[in-house]
Amino acid sequence: MKSSALVAVLAFSLASLSQALRADDVIDSVDEAMQAYKAGDYATAAASLDVAAQLIRQKRAETFTALLPAAPSGWTAEDSTSSAAGAAMLGGAVSAERQYNRGDSSVTVKLLTDSPMLAGVMMFMNNPVLMSSESGKLERIKGQKALFKHQDDSGEINIVVGGAMLVTIEGHGVTAAELKSFAEAIDFAKLAAAL
Repeated sequence: MKSSALVAVLAFSLASLSQALRADDVIDSVDEAMQAYKAGDYATAAASLDVAAQLIRQKRAETFTALLPAAPSGWTAEDSTSSAAGAAMLGGAVSAERQYNRGDSSVTVKLLTDSPMLAGVMMFMNNPVLMSSESGKLERIKGQKALFKHQDDSGEINIVVGGAMLVTIEGHGVTAAELKSFAEAIDFAKLAAAL
């Protein structure tokens, strides 16, 4: 009796393991598209490739979420959120963000990439004349060009990473130095490598 129970547990474990080792959803969707394409079912092939592309965008969003900075001492961090819009919506934008709190103070760090809306922002950020007219101050933070705005106890920092990602740090109830410390906590090299 013991041996049959052991065999059953072992068989269940092997079945579960083989399911986990099976190709992931992206590969399954691409395989499905290939089979549909070979069969002349172009609508299914296109739909399966769209699913694969969306799954890849979701994986990218998860990667960026993991690169958001930890909460500085004295602050708490909420759970990170991410989204990956399909190509039909917002051109396939991928984003991640996290909010940090300390009493009445809050800071939000947002990452945005793969969005057609970024073209205008990138043009603006790459033109120092336009940047200085925005009532902000052009600075370098950890080697990155940044547009820094701070007035009273609120501010915003916008940084372009790798020419393809916009990092926005918004703060309320914070000093300029506190806001800048959040930008300095970001590993821009890892972000650029993940693009």
